[in-house]
Amino acid sequence: MARSFALFALVSTAPVVSSRCFPGDACWPTADTWSAFNVSLGGKLIANMPIAAVCHNSTFTPHDAAACTLPTNNSCNPFLDASAPCTMGNYPVYSVNATGAEDYQKTLAFAQEHNIRFVIRNTAADYNGKSSGAGSLALWTHHLKAKEMLDAYEFALAHDHVVVGANVPDIGLVGGYTQGAGTGPLGSRFGLGADQVLEWEAVLASGDFVVASPSSAEHADLYWALCGGGGGTYAAVLSATVKAHPPLGLSTANLTFALPVAVESPDAFWEAVRAFLQYSPAIGDAGAEAVWYAQGTAFNLATVFAPGFDKKTLDALMRPFLKTLDGLGLPYAYASEQHPGFLEGFLAQLATNVSNLNIGGRLIPRSLVESDGAAPLAAAIRNITSSGAIFSGVTFNVSSHAPESGVGANPYWREAVFSAVFGTFFDWTDWEANRRSADTITDDLVPQLELLTPGGAAYLNEYDFQQPDWETTLYGANWGKLSEVKMKYDPRGVFYALGAVESERWVEQHDGRLCGKA
Repeated sequence: MARSFALFALVSTAPVVSSRCFPGDACWPTADTWSAFNVSLGGKLIANMPIAAVCHNSTFTPHDAAACTLPTNNSCNPFLDASAPCTMGNYPVYSVNATGAEDYQKTLAFAQEHNIRFVIRNTAADYNGKSSGAGSLALWTHHLKAKEMLDAYEFALAHDHVVVGANVPDIGLVGGYTQGAGTGPLGSRFGLGADQVLEWEAVLASGDFVVASPSSAEHADLYWALCGGGGGTYAAVLSATVKAHPPLGLSTANLTFALPVAVESPDAFWEAVRAFLQYSPAIGDAGAEAVWYAQGTAFNLATVFAPGFDKKTLDALMRPFLKTLDGLGLPYAYASEQHPGFLEGFLAQLATNVSNLNIGGRLIPRSLVESDGAAPLAAAIRNITSSGAIFSGVTFNVSSHAPESGVGANPYWREAVFSAVFGTFFDWTDWEANRRSADTITDDLVPQLELLTPGGAAYLNEYDFQQPDWETTLYGANWGKLSEVKMKYDPRGVFYALGAVESERWVEQHDGRLCGKA
């Protein structure tokens, strides 16, 4: 089942080019060429503008103080003076508001004909800029029929079912979330987002429209790679058919404790953190998920999602740890609630914004917290937070939910008890401070967890963008097979993203220009 444009037969087997065409180059399409492309799309081409352009006297728009509310990146910073430069930075120059396979095919054809960097952008909830790119043409899939999490949850509820999704409602279901593995409140009950997919519809770099499933004669390998092997890497996904599960209720709990002001020694607090780490497997084993944060000497178990639990059962699950806090003499606040339906309970929780952080991450294996390793892990968290960083975790158990056909997600997920994400707060006016902060994460903070988890892994969607050994850290034992799939379907590297399979064949220059390595 395939449809393609004749143009692709001329370019699909060509070697990687030395450099993508960049705005200002002689090869960059003229205004008339872009206009003709827009006509061919029925007016779906968008000339992008930095969100903060209204804050500057720029070529995009006059300064508008009332509209100056949202940042982009340091290329057009709303917190600096209006006379400061405002450029596109890493934003795509143009975007196509795609609504179907033909838009995908035309956009891919145009990008390859003119040798322009191509990116895929859904909800753009990406920490490491995979959905952006200087001098690029973006395929914007947000208005396709695919659902955001809230849409998917509501659609499933209307049909008396639930689906696995993320911890926040505005993440796209079939984009980087599922293609990057995907954790969420139903994960311990039903598995990763990548475990849920039955079938993908996608457009290849060649322009072919394909349907990939475990049983497809030609594209079973593509199905496998798309299930957790990384978004924006192998093909441009149109849709995914995912498993729907019977409806179930949801109970939730939250817990906070902190070192009392009058207590000088923080040892009791950190003993409580150690005890929580050691108790974490019980939460995932019960089919629940916990989202938690540690900062300074304050601990916030923001939400325990317990699908299928009543309040009494959830309280019983948490009671052993609460007794530990009692024994340590630490005051705490605990509350729990039973909701009649999953969606109602999910929406009652307040998601925490972590987009204002420079981040690093690590998957923590169950074996570490079930042994004496919980103590050095707590010590590492103590040291990381003492530097001013915030440390968060998502506790789960997805060890037994992989489909028989297998998925491309890092196998280390099946050993993990929680995904750790930690970061330092972003400085909106000092770009060099952010560079130093990013280096601190790479050179100091991440290595503290690597020392405790040799040969370990990190979540593809939540990792340090400067991770030195990212190939094995993000993909583990699947790297070799994923590379083969990438080279089979996209030998020219049309699909590029930071940290994606075979992205090591490319390098981004200081100005953002994407160049192939010699």
